[in-house]
Amino acid sequence: MAFKPILAKIFASYIHFNNQKWINNPVETQQRVFENLISQAQNTEFGKDHNFDKIKTVHDFANHVPVRDYEALKPYVDKVVAGKENILWKGKPLYFAKTSGTTSGAKYIPLTKESMPFHVEAARNAILNYIYETGNAKFVTGKMIFLQGSPILEIKNGIKLGRLSGIVAHFVPKYLQKNRLPSWETNCIDDWETKVNAIVEETISQDMAVISGIPSWVQMYFEKLQFKTEKPVGALFKNFNLFIYGGVNFEPYRSKFEKLIGRKVDSIELFPASEGFFAYQDSQSQKGMLLLLNSGIFYEFIKSDEFFSENPKRLTIGEVSLNTNYVLIISTNAGLWAYNIGDTVQFTSLKPYRVIVSGRIKHYISAFGEHVIGKEVEQALSETIANSEVTVNEFTVAPQINPQNGLPYHEWFIEFENEPNNLDDFALSIDHFMRKQNAYYDDLIEGKVLQTLKITRVSKDGFQQYMKSIGKLGGQNKIPRLSNDRSIVSHLKII
Repeated sequence: MAFKPILAKIFASYIHFNNQKWINNPVETQQRVFENLISQAQNTEFGKDHNFDKIKTVHDFANHVPVRDYEALKPYVDKVVAGKENILWKGKPLYFAKTSGTTSGAKYIPLTKESMPFHVEAARNAILNYIYETGNAKFVTGKMIFLQGSPILEIKNGIKLGRLSGIVAHFVPKYLQKNRLPSWETNCIDDWETKVNAIVEETISQDMAVISGIPSWVQMYFEKLQFKTEKPVGALFKNFNLFIYGGVNFEPYRSKFEKLIGRKVDSIELFPASEGFFAYQDSQSQKGMLLLLNSGIFYEFIKSDEFFSENPKRLTIGEVSLNTNYVLIISTNAGLWAYNIGDTVQFTSLKPYRVIVSGRIKHYISAFGEHVIGKEVEQALSETIANSEVTVNEFTVAPQINPQNGLPYHEWFIEFENEPNNLDDFALSIDHFMRKQNAYYDDLIEGKVLQTLKITRVSKDGFQQYMKSIGKLGGQNKIPRLSNDRSIVSHLKII
């Protein structure tokens, strides 16, 4: 065996056993993180405004610090962006991760010298954990690619800013630099289609072993490779055996990926965001991702169906239950306090604590009180296409409140690669799995408030064309799985 895989296995064992200290003591670990955060931020403007010097318990914290989203925290963030010190966290941040906003326009998420290492370590540890579990370390000698944003950073009042993936590119360890593709020059290309074409040219003759990125954009890369070579990706890259992804559920893409690759490959799911790196898949056999409780983030959880009530209960890690939908609330060593990142999670295990991302609190359908979430539509589609020849490139769901004929319904906009033989039967199957998961939806169908869902076929590359039209093609951008209105689907080109 080569020297590099041997070292990787030794390091993987060390990291695994070191992590057991906090994995086996979750409540105590989170309490230490909480106390450290409050202590370090006492003398910041935010800490003084919210009486951090009087906060001794989590209950005190909930009483003094309300849950906020970015728009509510923005007055403080604006001061940080203006170059002021000791506002949300001590000193100034090292970077701003710039993301797309909603009502506030562009969002600037601070990254500090305390928070930045955890973004890098979590990604590294996810791979090391895989090596420890499987014993497979051969890929460390092959080429690795991460489809990411440009590493070119701007300067704003003395602080560097860019996309998170571009910032992280500056922290790739030296021992991986020789193996890493694409080149710096190609990574700096802004236009996504031009960039993917350049990546194809750079990687087509390489020994690619690890490929990483958001599934929808990796799919575009694979399709271009296959078109150019007329080979499955797995035949082109014979040593490609590990796919690393995050941002969206992989299941709706799995069958298409296996067709493009020509065989199955192992995968690792990550749960990163500009606000923090929250979890990674720690087991190839168990469902969910290990929640990182020792990474400078204190977690609170609010039941989704209580979130919009006047005073929802904020739960800590020791108070959560399995299979309940929670809004994820974080306080971090980058200065985000009781911050609603917008994601919802469900726990699949409490020993250790593992989660799946179940959707977005703002991305749901409840036009008729059905409370449908992203996890439910993804699972219904996955179960319908399982063991079939049907493959789906992309999809989204919206309510049809005022149909020309009959009762309202949920309309599924699907871009097929391989269509079902009978679209009506396919729709009934999805509807069946939706009704099994969501009692509210089932009651509405049973009570003749809604009719069964209908499918509208989207033209080839229709979702890519939509994303391009709104300036969000590529990078970390992704199609919402569902929305409570028709603002997205009204722009899709249908067949």
